Amino acid sequence: MYRPKFCAECGEKIIRLRWHLWTSRKFCERCLPRFMKEQLIHAGAAAVAILLAGIVLGRAARSTPPPLVIQRTQDSRLSSAANPQNPSNSTTSLIEEIYTCGARTKKGSPCSRRVHGPVRCWQHKGMPAMLPQEKLRINDLTP
Repeated sequence: MYRPKFCAECGEKIIRLRWHLWTSRKFCERCLPRFMKEQLIHAGAAAVAILLAGIVLGRAARSTPPPLVIQRTQDSRLSSAANPQNPSNSTTSLIEEIYTCGARTKKGSPCSRRVHGPVRCWQHKGMPAMLPQEKLRINDLTP
């Protein structure tokens, strides 16, 4: 390892008992503070460059995630709701009728949240409906 004998700035003889990786190899103890900022900037720039190179290489080496696959069984509620003409399916009797809340909102219009049965939503619980029950019932069972 190279150990200079004289300072690169003032020419004074450099005497060090121990040489470390973090000690300056070019300057004496008096000249070192003037050039410390420059050395830290170079070391920081090198660290940022290595970090960015690692990020770029890591993103390039990353594989694409597998596609999301949702599997439904034959007796799921959605499959029976999509085919209501099939009376042989035993789960069609489990489907609840879907209504809208129908309570008066701050805007003055009826609430359009879907609820299970002729009740109000969590926000309008206990309030009367603006429309009759026939108009609150949703006939379309598609989600």
